[in-house]
Amino acid sequence: MRTTTTTFEVDDEGLARVRAPRDDLVLERAEGPDRFACETGPFEAYERTVDVEDLGDGRHRVTETTSWVLGIPIWGVLFRPLVSRQIARHEAPPAPDPVSAGDEPGTEPAALTSPWWSPPARLDLRSSQVLSRLCGLSLLAGYLGTVLTQTITYAADEFGSSKSAQGGALAAVRLGVLLSVAIMAVADRRGRQKLLVVCAVGGSVAAGLTALAPGLVVLGATQTVSRAFSTALALLISVVAAEEMPSGGRAYAASVMAMTGALGAGVAVMLLPVADVAEPAWRLLYVVPLLALPLFLKIGRRLPESRRFARSHGRSTLAGHRMRLLLLAASSFFALVFFAPNTQFQNDFLRDEHGFTAIQITIFTILTNTPGGIGIVVGGRLADTRGRRLVGAVGTIGGAVLLGLRFLVGGPFLWILSIAGTIVAAVTVPALAVYGPELFPTALRGKANGYISVAGVAGSAVGLVAAGRLADRYGELGPGLAMLAVGPLVVAALVMAFYPETAHLELEDLNPEDAPSFITPLS
Repeated sequence: MRTTTTTFEVDDEGLARVRAPRDDLVLERAEGPDRFACETGPFEAYERTVDVEDLGDGRHRVTETTSWVLGIPIWGVLFRPLVSRQIARHEAPPAPDPVSAGDEPGTEPAALTSPWWSPPARLDLRSSQVLSRLCGLSLLAGYLGTVLTQTITYAADEFGSSKSAQGGALAAVRLGVLLSVAIMAVADRRGRQKLLVVCAVGGSVAAGLTALAPGLVVLGATQTVSRAFSTALALLISVVAAEEMPSGGRAYAASVMAMTGALGAGVAVMLLPVADVAEPAWRLLYVVPLLALPLFLKIGRRLPESRRFARSHGRSTLAGHRMRLLLLAASSFFALVFFAPNTQFQNDFLRDEHGFTAIQITIFTILTNTPGGIGIVVGGRLADTRGRRLVGAVGTIGGAVLLGLRFLVGGPFLWILSIAGTIVAAVTVPALAVYGPELFPTALRGKANGYISVAGVAGSAVGLVAAGRLADRYGELGPGLAMLAVGPLVVAALVMAFYPETAHLELEDLNPEDAPSFITPLS
């Protein structure tokens, strides 16, 4: 247990505020004179006491002592210094008017003084623990979804494959999304938690088998299976997060999961120099998930079943949600027509057209992608406080233009446009990623997002094949990749014209068929 002690002086008005229950990161309840406990907040244990010395003339010396245990597994080491600084404030802000809490823990209206690094809506202990463990699984999903992108150029060299063959293999791998749809349909019937574990195991084992591939066909087959499980894993993570988070924290959850997914992808990038050691050394990157699998199994097994799935919920069919499904599927298709080849062919572009070595590719990828965290944090905050639509549309247009232009330049402009494009495009991640889980009821949430993923994979396949053929025609990747940036511009138009605003609304408000069977959530 940590203890944070602060001594300061206040006047009578300030003393009254210090002696009132806090309402920021934690919502306190009075346990006695100048003694407070946690009513709602991300703490396993919490107690605050206030000792007051009267100095005369309306001045008081206050010693505030707070003992606490943060309920954030895995990532707690990153948040403890931030929480400690938040607790060690010198004077409590004016307490907001009392508000009634939601029907489940963590769903009360957003605290007025929530720190910038926390969601606008306060999380309870369960929500904090679930989100932390989901972020842990996002590491695995990010790695499994990236390792092929990073190694395909080295595998193609060993197998003597052309750019068109690479594009065809990358497109064929995406057919595994059909299996992920089946997994998501099972999750709608049987639950989320067990399927999370199954996907973690299946994706890691299939990745390990890729290390033994004798040619591009077998590599594509094993990666088709691995991608199916990793895609379902990522989808299930987003579904569980939406079903567990309060209405003012869903975009925040999407943002932190995106960052941990990017961290998993970054591990694959950082390991890329291994591929330069020897021609078959790229295979070692596919063994890494198997080595880390015991850790991810431990994380998955400690996750509870989603509370919205665990309680009773209405039955639904896709018939009443076809327009929403069509809208999100079209957006996913057109977005990935550009973003899939933009990512998949980046290493080829840097290697073949700019002469980058493996270590240079690693440095470039880390230095240009890491700033995307800025866009993710800003986008998540704005999407929860200001709304999704405008944030998503502006980020989509700006990111596509900047990232498209980078394929037409070289030298420092390549770096500048890559960094700027990554930051702007990252804003859209939390703003638009939440729509898939938000716009469908519990009984359809998994299956619908599986279908949306299929549309995205179709867009990826179209983009990858087009980029490969355009590269063979023009003799370079840049012009074709820049042309495909028109896809995200279509997405921005769809968002502004047809997307509903979902910020601050509970899932039951967006999906009324779930509301009649609303019951007290599991503790």
